[in-house]
Amino acid sequence: MLIKSLKTFSALLGATALAGAATLSNAQTTLISDVHGYTINEDHQMLEFSALQFTDGKIDRIYSAGEALPQDSDIIRIDGNGRTLLPGLVDAHGHVLSYGLSLLRVDLTGTSSEEEAVARIREFQAQNGNLEWIQGRGWNQVLWSSNEFPSASTLDEFFGDTPVWLTRVDGHAGWANSAAMDLAGVNAATQDPEGGQIIRDAEGRPTGTFVDNAMDLVTANIPQLSIEEQAFALRRSMQALAAQGLTSVHDAGISASTLQAYQLLLEEGPLPIRVNAMLAAGDPQLPELLAAGHIASADGTFTVNSIKISADGALGSRGAALIEDYSDMPGHRGLLLLDPQRMHEIMRMAMEANFQVNIHAIGDNANKIVLDNFAVLIPETGTRDLRHRIEHAQILRYEDILRFAELGVIPSMQSTHATSDKNMAQDRIGEIRIQGAYAWRKLIDAGAIIANGSDFPVESPNPFYGLHAAITRQDHDNIPEGGWFPEEKMTATEAFASFTVDAAYAGHQEDELGTLTPGKAADFILVDQDIFADSPTQIWRATVSETWVNGTQVVAN
Repeated sequence: MLIKSLKTFSALLGATALAGAATLSNAQTTLISDVHGYTINEDHQMLEFSALQFTDGKIDRIYSAGEALPQDSDIIRIDGNGRTLLPGLVDAHGHVLSYGLSLLRVDLTGTSSEEEAVARIREFQAQNGNLEWIQGRGWNQVLWSSNEFPSASTLDEFFGDTPVWLTRVDGHAGWANSAAMDLAGVNAATQDPEGGQIIRDAEGRPTGTFVDNAMDLVTANIPQLSIEEQAFALRRSMQALAAQGLTSVHDAGISASTLQAYQLLLEEGPLPIRVNAMLAAGDPQLPELLAAGHIASADGTFTVNSIKISADGALGSRGAALIEDYSDMPGHRGLLLLDPQRMHEIMRMAMEANFQVNIHAIGDNANKIVLDNFAVLIPETGTRDLRHRIEHAQILRYEDILRFAELGVIPSMQSTHATSDKNMAQDRIGEIRIQGAYAWRKLIDAGAIIANGSDFPVESPNPFYGLHAAITRQDHDNIPEGGWFPEEKMTATEAFASFTVDAAYAGHQEDELGTLTPGKAADFILVDQDIFADSPTQIWRATVSETWVNGTQVVAN
């Protein structure tokens, strides 16, 4: 509406000022005292405090021990009872929908044999009745005494005509029974798709295990989830993530339909936690989604400004693309999931649309190819400020370690991958290449900024597991003594930053979250133990008692 006179404009300005004054007068301030607080300051140093004050979802200030606290009677006061207060922790790489679905399907995590896995599936079926498909995830043949991929025959014995599909812990291999393979039309004559492998017996018959792109042969026949079903799983997932102390996560690759599910949830109000979602590069609607531009919900809980590309598979399933043969499988060098030219085209398309490019790369060959592309495309498109990322960056040549800081590319890594993979990584890549694997210290010393995460549900989303692994390089039994390749450890401050301000930086959100700085969002957690005063070996035992997002308590355990 056009304002036609100065008088009218003045009246409107006065009304606006009065509204603002009313808003300020109704602002609600909260003070949490008697806490042992930790945050990161602007110099990336650990800062301790004893009280936190916030107003209407924004941080006002923190108070040092012994500093006088305000006595205003209008302030809501909360006694922290000596608990530890931390900025809300950020997971820079997870899969929100997959995690939600994992909470609703059979969990094979930690099974010690193929037979134990089958026993869990039978128990799940008994509890859930007749299902059109039995689905689950979490098996890891490396933990089984056989150390062999599973077979359809062990499933066929119990599940007959019900198709079964179970993904490996890393999501890069799947285990099917004969009913599922029959639906897919898979037999000895079926060719391996580009970027995928069908595991076969000595006669060339499919055994039931499918690696990377070969998984699509089976999953194409599984009924697609509705938008409403996805929304249900997303909400379940976010509530579970909040309970573990995560106030923000980067969702590593969502489809157009999952984007709709998030938007459906946003119609109901703010999401339980913040989600910075990456568009899946393989989605047929990617060009249209890029053309639509960035997304940022008004409440600040949902953001889209990046895409996720997958360059190769995973180390455990020998799908990670290596320059030389696998040490434990001569003649095999893993799988590139995308034609290099196609990868280059997608990267350029995203950069030209002003989207951050985040690429899954685990093997040294995949990382080299991705960095080569960044070296060409970043200066050509002028997008260094977009802070492009390599997700995982697990196995690197020394010369490629140096290129991260040189190119301004962020290694988005998951510290628990190192402690989970230590039982097989050196078998896969040998004594020389292991020196450039999970190389946090080398990357930090070369000037790179590491954003930490978990890759949930591949690993537990519990961020205290990640902090523990980053600082100790040990599992929960504190093995090996001194840490696995301890020279790659992070300091406590570096690890804390990697799960807070540095992870926020990787999502272009460091001005809004990641530290308890005045003006930033009041995202914080209260924890039952002082993780930085106690022994680092005990960090993984910490539990969260309260989680707050935007100054609102979303979890009380």
